[in-house]
Amino acid sequence: MTGKTTAGQGSAGEPGLTHRQQHPEPLTPAQAFDALYAFCAPALVRQTYLLTGRREAALKAVERAFQLAWQRWPEVARDPDPAGWVRAATHEYALSPWRRFRFRRPDAPARAEDRRLLTSLLRLPPPYRRTLLLHDGIGLGLPETAAETEASTPATLHRLLHAREALAARVPDLADPALLQRRLTALASNALAATARSGIPRPPAVRARGEHRARVWTRAAVAGTAAVVGATALTLRTAPTHYEPPVAPGRAVSGVPAEGAAGSLSREQLRLRDKLREEAANGPERLIPQAR
Repeated sequence: MTGKTTAGQGSAGEPGLTHRQQHPEPLTPAQAFDALYAFCAPALVRQTYLLTGRREAALKAVERAFQLAWQRWPEVARDPDPAGWVRAATHEYALSPWRRFRFRRPDAPARAEDRRLLTSLLRLPPPYRRTLLLHDGIGLGLPETAAETEASTPATLHRLLHAREALAARVPDLADPALLQRRLTALASNALAATARSGIPRPPAVRARGEHRARVWTRAAVAGTAAVVGATALTLRTAPTHYEPPVAPGRAVSGVPAEGAAGSLSREQLRLRDKLREEAANGPERLIPQAR
């Protein structure tokens, strides 16, 4: 028995691992992002559709969240739950007030029971709808749901119970949370079966659009900063260099006779005028110096 081992075997005769298998090459940031996108994007589109009731809004929210994740990829990659990070960003973007007013009319599902469930779901306030989706739709625990919605655990429990009661009042068949979870999954799957896969953009396109968006915002920020600096420099250039006291407001002067209005002369004034005209040019004769 020799002390050599054949290639691909260990010292005990067991199949050995190659160097590539023992030390797999780490993924590049783009590869890690693409893997996260492929794993999470379809499910996020279905979840966001239940929050908004609109396919276009769901697709836009998911893409925008992944663009934000790519811009902050070092932070997302170090997060203990990258999928939860992107999910929270997607839900917040979809439920923001200025986004809700853009897409007002929901997409009507084909089946009547799905339309009834979606209408009842969209009548809930957005925080209650999101809490119900995270807890009963996705299956998160109550503390995890409270952390993701940035609410206390008692407030999250109140929202969840209120949402269940309101939904059961409109659709009595959904009083059971397990049945509600199945119906929510079926609703999103039926509504997006034909469009979700084809409508979701590819990861490279999402990364490219995210980088373009970041460049546009960077240039806008630089231009805005330059405008502020220019305005500040112009202000410093044209601003006064010494203190100039303000002009005091005018005051009324008393004792000045009122200006007389023009009119016809009286007899006394006429006699005085004629007398002055008859006198010498330099005044009365008694005021003119006499030559010696």
